[in-house]
Amino acid sequence: MATVVSAAHAATEVSPAQAATAGPARSASPAPLAAPAPVACPPVLAEKATCYAGQDADGAHYTIAVPTRWNRSLVVHAHGGPDLGAASDPARSADDLARWAVMVEEGYAWAGSSYRRGGYGTRMAAADTESVRRLFVAAFGEPRRTYVHGQSWGGNVAAKVAEVYGDRRGAYDGVLLTNGVLGGGSRGYDYRVDLRVVYQYYCHNHPRPTEPQYPLWQGLRPGSTMTSAGLRSRLQECTGFSSAPADRTPLQQRNLDDILAVTGIPERTLESHLRFATFTFRDIVAERLGGRNPFGNEGVRYRGSHDDKALNAGVERFSPDPTARRDLSYDSDLTGKVDLPVLTLHAIDDPTAFVEHESAYRDTLRGAGRDGHLVQTFTRESEHSGLSDSEYANSLAALDTWVRTGDRPTPREIAASCPAYDRVHGTGCFYDPRFRPAPYASRVEPRPGGRSWPAMTAAQERAWSRVDGVGIAP
Repeated sequence: MATVVSAAHAATEVSPAQAATAGPARSASPAPLAAPAPVACPPVLAEKATCYAGQDADGAHYTIAVPTRWNRSLVVHAHGGPDLGAASDPARSADDLARWAVMVEEGYAWAGSSYRRGGYGTRMAAADTESVRRLFVAAFGEPRRTYVHGQSWGGNVAAKVAEVYGDRRGAYDGVLLTNGVLGGGSRGYDYRVDLRVVYQYYCHNHPRPTEPQYPLWQGLRPGSTMTSAGLRSRLQECTGFSSAPADRTPLQQRNLDDILAVTGIPERTLESHLRFATFTFRDIVAERLGGRNPFGNEGVRYRGSHDDKALNAGVERFSPDPTARRDLSYDSDLTGKVDLPVLTLHAIDDPTAFVEHESAYRDTLRGAGRDGHLVQTFTRESEHSGLSDSEYANSLAALDTWVRTGDRPTPREIAASCPAYDRVHGTGCFYDPRFRPAPYASRVEPRPGGRSWPAMTAAQERAWSRVDGVGIAP
């Protein structure tokens, strides 16, 4: 068993000035860029680090932190979402630095991009994540080791970084994926497709019969001015989801029970999933795919309602446009072709990126013959947006030890090393080393041809890459 040692405890004093002249860059920036400018660090990192911000050549804002006691390694962070604003939001990377300050407290430099625009685009986000790594190296020198981390949709982005940029000699040394959306775009949102059609079957208010009709795969009709508040009002009207059970009408309660039972979506995240199936679907279809439909539910048998026969007879059905599905797949599906150590951490009761995403990723790497590069860990937690700081610190240290020693850890060994970090951070260790997630198909019924993994093979990726205009434009 490899001993996991806190990098922060092994770190030596390094000033930002020393960091800036520490060594040659691994790869040159493609164009002259302004140097990162000093900014105030988040309060949690006051007097612990020096922070910087800037904007890259493609317009993506970024934030960097260099600890006062830098262990000479770097974490490059890929944020989740996607956010839907038109432009890069400088606050996003700054907020994420505060959220994952534990990594800087453990001695790692940290760099995160806000991406060049909002909206869907996994390869775009991966390119912007690679860009901030190059910017860091150009400004502060070559780290000893570089790890890419992503949470939520950022897990998809970070996994794509590993596949697209991980084969560059020395660019990245390891990958940490936490609560990741690892099923990819072509399959990873099928349960939200199901929610969209099942909701409309019961609620008939999105759209209402008196409003212009549109196919539900669009998410929202072009020109609609619906807001999140308006959508919430319709959800409340149909299900009473925000009311106490005693205050719901019998029809509201039955609608809510049927929607939750059929889709498997937890009540507490029903609204957020419906927002995604409305506003993010609109972004994917209208803004990224030129109005083409990448989604389908033909052949899906919906189960668990008070009347499955009527539901299946009445629910809206549609099939994807093959070119739209190809473009979404090329952008966000994973081939499993990764040669770096990959450690994942996932809450068993994650209500947003269901833990079965880990099965999809395991099967993706197994299908590519690369599952020997993967270690998956699971915790008895029930939140999506944040896990225990003690576990983040422990996971990063376990990955670092694996990379340095070549000794692949077991989930049990990683769980056993966590209490040492909890004595520092005090947020708890909740590992369950015996847990194994069920297959992805047990949570989301596969569409035709959707049972084998990877969803996009390396050969398909190579072939599609030769198609003019394939994928989603940056």
